[in-house]
Amino acid sequence: MFFDINYMIYMIPAFILMALTSWYVKSAYSKWSQVRSISGLNGEEAARRLISASGLYGIRLEGIPGEMTDHYDPTSKTLRLSYNVARQPSVASLAIAAHELGHAIQDAEDYFPLRLRAALVPAVNIGSNLGWFLIMIGLFLNFTGLAWVGVIAFAAGTVFALATLPVEFDASARAKRLLADSGIIRTEEEMAGVNNVLNAAALTYVAALVTAALQLLYYVGLVGGRRRD
Repeated sequence: MFFDINYMIYMIPAFILMALTSWYVKSAYSKWSQVRSISGLNGEEAARRLISASGLYGIRLEGIPGEMTDHYDPTSKTLRLSYNVARQPSVASLAIAAHELGHAIQDAEDYFPLRLRAALVPAVNIGSNLGWFLIMIGLFLNFTGLAWVGVIAFAAGTVFALATLPVEFDASARAKRLLADSGIIRTEEEMAGVNNVLNAAALTYVAALVTAALQLLYYVGLVGGRRRD
């Protein structure tokens, strides 16, 4: 079962896509992290200015180790920036900090797709751990009904990946507007860099959706094929 050639047929395109998007993200980040922002602001300074300009209150800023580990935590209202993003006055730092602040604004505005994605987290955690187990047990016992329950549980991951797209695309759109309207980004070259970094990051979520969908299709075909047999 673990060396099913059909699984590789489904997943090799996904693995290639994930590898390409990972390379693209790292390439864009590496390029624009070396281009100094004309404003001279680093990620932390830009975040603080945008927080004030957006009228947000109670948002904390914290540093976090690692590269591209930046995220906004809605439970604690904390914007966490990796040390390089927080400290470097680069175009990439501005893009990433503004993107995460876009999530903070979504949270403040009670943005529905963000709430939907958060509501899906428990189902995803259960489905990702339990779904494949139910599928395997159902197939082993020749109980396709149980296997289909596993497929449905596993599908939560695909739904989550789909729900993530509008959240991330909207946060990037907000980031571009914030940087332009605040005057932090001042030239067309800087905006091109912001677009490059954020568009590359967005592709990772598209690749994640494709990967989740292909894996789900594999399990659907596996269980459906067993039923026809």
